[in-house]
Amino acid sequence: MGTTPMTLRAVTVLGLGCFLLAGICTASEAPATNPPSSAPRASAVAVQDPAATAHFTPNTDVVRRLVDRGIAAFSGKPTASEGWKTLLRPTDTVGFKVTSGPGDVSGTRPAVVRGLVESLRASGHPPDRIVIWDKRSSDLRNAGWYRIAEELGVRCQASEDAGWDPNSEKGYEKSVLGRLVSGDLEFSRKDQPGAGRRSYISRLLTQELQRIIPVAPVLNHNVAGVNGNLLGLAFASVDNTLRFVNNPGLYAEVVPEICALDDVFPKIAFCVSDALICQYRGEDTTRLHNAVVLNELRFSRDPVALDILAIADIEQARGPIPESPETRVRADLYANAELLDLGVADPKRIDVKRPNP
Repeated sequence: MGTTPMTLRAVTVLGLGCFLLAGICTASEAPATNPPSSAPRASAVAVQDPAATAHFTPNTDVVRRLVDRGIAAFSGKPTASEGWKTLLRPTDTVGFKVTSGPGDVSGTRPAVVRGLVESLRASGHPPDRIVIWDKRSSDLRNAGWYRIAEELGVRCQASEDAGWDPNSEKGYEKSVLGRLVSGDLEFSRKDQPGAGRRSYISRLLTQELQRIIPVAPVLNHNVAGVNGNLLGLAFASVDNTLRFVNNPGLYAEVVPEICALDDVFPKIAFCVSDALICQYRGEDTTRLHNAVVLNELRFSRDPVALDILAIADIEQARGPIPESPETRVRADLYANAELLDLGVADPKRIDVKRPNP
């Protein structure tokens, strides 16, 4: 087990690895016993409008109204403008983390981020302190995010283009070697002893963003269950991730541990689940014949809870599947995330509030 510069609780909890969690139930199963009354609970706000999409195409105006409703309800303020001011400071540089690899249909939908950015700007937040980001510029460009950012008057930035912070104390160490690729900080030293054991955090997070708002789709992932808040944020924040992608059994450890780094999880202002559409098969490939319309947005400070709710959507749409090693990895991933105080993994302890329109 490698060491990371996260809090002591994180190092202590996962020091024994995810193998201690082999008996933990999957996200869709009930726990063996009722949780103690002192167990933490998570809350989420869900807003829904049947007109939010038509034939799988988001209605921009309706989605914008959903955003305003969600921000107001989530913040407990009468209006979205007042709500934003309780969630962010005017001096905060905020980064909307999108899932761009699957494109603009199955990934984070531009209408949702457009609504968020427009709503935030309407509250008076400076546009030069708003960034739309993901890991790779090619994914951002193919999904149209650079064009959208220009239309909105904000910046679009790939975390790999911002460069990787060489401060090893900020990075993530795991004694798993993989193939370093061009763009990784240690690529030029790939043949040196010890190279490739560390993943470095993007300078975008260590030097620019004060707050992060992940906006993740309800999109299945065969190992993690959902290509959601935790998985997307972890792999977009650091380099040298091919070693983990090629070893999916490690997801249960590395995804929560990377998210727990001091320049990642503590910067989350809140998370948004883009639940306009739930794609329950296909992963990064758009397969609308394996999708259902939910017409919903969810807001929470708990990324784990939103991922658990998304997995429940996916399982309900897809139907039961046999137990598999991937199912076990998924269960351990979110159980480990709860052990690291990243959120609540038990669906029985997630309260979803649905305010009236």
